[in-house]
Amino acid sequence: METKQADFIATLTYRTKEQGGRKTAAVSGYRPQVKFDFDEMQTSGQQTFIDRKLVFPGDTVDAEIKIIAVEYFENKLTEGMEFKFMEGPTTIGTGKIKHILNERLKKASR
Repeated sequence: METKQADFIATLTYRTKEQGGRKTAAVSGYRPQVKFDFDEMQTSGQQTFIDRKLVFPGDTVDAEIKIIAVEYFENKLTEGMEFKFMEGPTTIGTGKIKHILNERLKKASR
């Protein structure tokens, strides 16, 4: 179920309420902020869950991610790279890039 507009596929792990995550489920299409460790820049990252409509706190799910700042992150991402997703200053989960769909984002191998 790949769409042409997704930038990458990632495995997302939502924190539980006790870990400081959301108290309620997230709906497919949810847009938290995405933050990579190599940069202070955050971008909106729409999460389209694969084969699910809802994700509950504590769940792990694969999702298509579409980011707003493609130009900013051009040639900076790699498969296996980890990131956080946030609501304001609160980290509500972590993700790991499985497959980069948008070639512009791939970091050139040296």
